[in-house]
Amino acid sequence: MASLTKRKVNGKIYYYLVESQRINGKPRLVKQKYLGRADQVVARLEAGPPTPTKVTVAEYGGSMALLRIAERLRVVDHIDAVAPKRDQGPSVGQYLLVAAINRALAPTSKTKIADWYQRTALYHQFPFRAAELASQRFWDHMGYIDTSRIQAIETRLTQHMVREFGLDLETVVYDATNFYTWLDTMTPSELAQRGHQKQHRTDLRAVGLALMVTTDFNIPLFHAVYPGNRADSQEFHTVTEDLIARYRALCDTCQSVTIVYDKGNNSQANQAQIDTSPLHFVGSLKANQVPDLLEVASDHFRPLTGADFGGVTAYRTEREILGERRTVVVTYNEALYLGQWQGELLRLRRLNERLHTIQARLADSPHRRPTVDAVQKRVDAALAKAGPPERHWVTVTVTDTDTGPRLAYHIDHAACEAWGHTHWGKTLLFTDRHDWTTEQIVTAYREAWHIEQTFRTMKQSSWLHWQPQFHWTDDKIRVHAFICVLAVMLVHLLRRECAHGGMEVSVAELLEDLTTIEEVLYHYPAGSDLDAYLTLTERTERQQKLLDLLAIPVTFTK
Repeated sequence: MASLTKRKVNGKIYYYLVESQRINGKPRLVKQKYLGRADQVVARLEAGPPTPTKVTVAEYGGSMALLRIAERLRVVDHIDAVAPKRDQGPSVGQYLLVAAINRALAPTSKTKIADWYQRTALYHQFPFRAAELASQRFWDHMGYIDTSRIQAIETRLTQHMVREFGLDLETVVYDATNFYTWLDTMTPSELAQRGHQKQHRTDLRAVGLALMVTTDFNIPLFHAVYPGNRADSQEFHTVTEDLIARYRALCDTCQSVTIVYDKGNNSQANQAQIDTSPLHFVGSLKANQVPDLLEVASDHFRPLTGADFGGVTAYRTEREILGERRTVVVTYNEALYLGQWQGELLRLRRLNERLHTIQARLADSPHRRPTVDAVQKRVDAALAKAGPPERHWVTVTVTDTDTGPRLAYHIDHAACEAWGHTHWGKTLLFTDRHDWTTEQIVTAYREAWHIEQTFRTMKQSSWLHWQPQFHWTDDKIRVHAFICVLAVMLVHLLRRECAHGGMEVSVAELLEDLTTIEEVLYHYPAGSDLDAYLTLTERTERQQKLLDLLAIPVTFTK
């Protein structure tokens, strides 16, 4: 407790502010501040506090919260243990952690990280000098990391994370996507390739990213980067051994793991790898793999129990799939049926408009006489834009007349409805978890939305965005991917901590609340005997709860 005391020196009285504490059972002076003579103290009180010479404002809540999680995860320690450098300036782990926090809160290029850093509270933990934040310094330190070191760091982080945070690994989800890059066509790269682009940027080269995440708050456990033109099933076969190795590294913390993946990863070779591994699985099937099950009458389906299923029904059986006897579950969801029917009507409408446009142009242009083959090519292109079912429901006839080619077409609505009756609203699942209830199997597969949500966030959100990504070598692209995955790991662990503390919020809500908490630092004139003082901007009730929950300080002197 602080108290005011006076001392007599050479016949004059001077006042001091002192603070004492008991140390080893005895009172000891721990802090003392000189205030001056009585007239000086009175003069200061009458004059009021000095005016600050400068006030600086910086983002506080998001930076400090992610630093808290990174400290628990020992991110810097694990990276530096695998990628050491001589003791000169910030370490590799410090550079990569700063880059990951930037990727989480305000994704920017390496050339702009310095400007962003100056507007954050990261200096509390990492007092970088301006020259140390140059983009070249980040690229230099990214050079310490190669593929083998990324895998070693990720393994260490995963093992530590599972122990420290007690993650539930009973069910995990695997999926893959790709991201466009800005690499020039002539730039050599094995990773950046043109192929099926899931962001529809066919003009750009893409890089693939595979992830395995927990269903316990969508936390990444494993990632792999692969060429953007490689099919998902090919990549799954490539990474299966790594997935199994990661499981074995974690087997001391979990008894069994069930991996969930979609039908894009199905193949005889992939399934054989899973079957001979200690992993269990829940996957989905394509309609042509068990076409007869789509014909099962609705009275053979039974309602799934539980509030989460909302009228979903299921039919369960066993069938030989990809070389082994599997449990197969067919679910029917009325809401899914209606949504697919609505989507089908939209696709048929667009197909009808394309065919009608061709038909109208032929009729309205008597002086232009294209060949029948030219018209047929336009028809084939219009049908190609439609899905496989739609093109089978349309009969198109191109005939040559005295006034030029003419087009007639007919949409078979009966065939469309028959297809919808057997296919729409249904999901086909298969698994080796014969001991699970149907509800458990369906619930496990539904957890796949976790990883899909992560990919959407990395592509669309202002948080955790993969872009900008201006790296021109495969090695740097791999490190960039690791930084992005590390950012996802930190944010989702943060969200999990908040949920366990009674605050269930989305990633966007969480980061919006935290990043709008700013620190205000008052600087006072030299000789004023006042330290620089830091406080925070006014906070909402939810923001204050977040700070309390995460044990982030509200005010302190600097």
